[in-house]
Amino acid sequence: MDKSRHSVLELLQQDAVPGGSGASGGSAAREFDVVGLGVSTVDLIMGVNQFPSDEFVQRAHYSLLQGGGPVATALVTLARLGCRTAMLDKLGDDWRGKFIFEEFEREGVATNHLLLAKGRTSSVASILVRKDDGARTIIYSPGDVEELSPSELSEQLIAACRILHLNGRHLETCLASARLAKRHGVLVSLDGGAHRFHEPLRELISLTDICIVARQFAYAFSGEDDLQASAAKLLQAGPGIVVITGGTEGSWAFHEAGGCFHQEAFKAGSTVDTTGAGDAYHGAFLYGVINNYSLRECTRLASAVAALNTQKIGGRSALPSLQDTMKFLDQQQV
Repeated sequence: MDKSRHSVLELLQQDAVPGGSGASGGSAAREFDVVGLGVSTVDLIMGVNQFPSDEFVQRAHYSLLQGGGPVATALVTLARLGCRTAMLDKLGDDWRGKFIFEEFEREGVATNHLLLAKGRTSSVASILVRKDDGARTIIYSPGDVEELSPSELSEQLIAACRILHLNGRHLETCLASARLAKRHGVLVSLDGGAHRFHEPLRELISLTDICIVARQFAYAFSGEDDLQASAAKLLQAGPGIVVITGGTEGSWAFHEAGGCFHQEAFKAGSTVDTTGAGDAYHGAFLYGVINNYSLRECTRLASAVAALNTQKIGGRSALPSLQDTMKFLDQQQV
């Protein structure tokens, strides 16, 4: 039997799962579908002919100021698809913090658990997008806001969600929140971006149920240069579901019951900007989990949303509605 066609919730084989009879009394008692914990940024995105390798001056084709951050953009993706989301982060009270806060509110991401640090500055990133292929390079400044501390966590908020989504920023607080999630029957999802693996993340991975990582992250974690071997080591570390993403090569899904398959990367048209494509993949995958999709359906939906998100400038400009996503999928070969 192809177990990848079972729902992700079935594959995880948990007694206390979203939609089940966990510590928080099942899905009806959950205020949010997904709560995210991570760093929110302001992104300055500029389209260029080429990436500079030395002293260099060029005129940008376009520029855009937009909110960003891996977890933050995944939550905006979920909100566009129709989910109830909330963001946990600490922002400065500067113009950047205000910009981030207001964009979350416009997108329908709950902001009542965002903390403001007086006299501090928020994170900002400068993103250069190459015109020919949409590839990007990122330079960021984290601002001077102190990391969110475990003492600032709301156990009530963690207990009120179905999935907790993390990427390891505010690491000690991620660990504390993941332990709280386990206590309350909440699934834990981890976004492992390329070039973002470091040894302290091993403990967080052990607390994760759904682990979606870039191929470079998987290889760095495992010490292998093989997908199957890397996935096996990630599964052994704790997650029940592992997905390894490979950009235009698609993604590979693995589960603890022993199955694996490849999901193609859809193409929605000429790629304009790949910023946020991975974040959109994460958000859409979690939408599928919440709505009891099979593992294959989750990766297919995620691939579609990621492809559609490359069609405009910025990591959030082209995030689709559920209706537009389903229309796109109907046009693809099964």
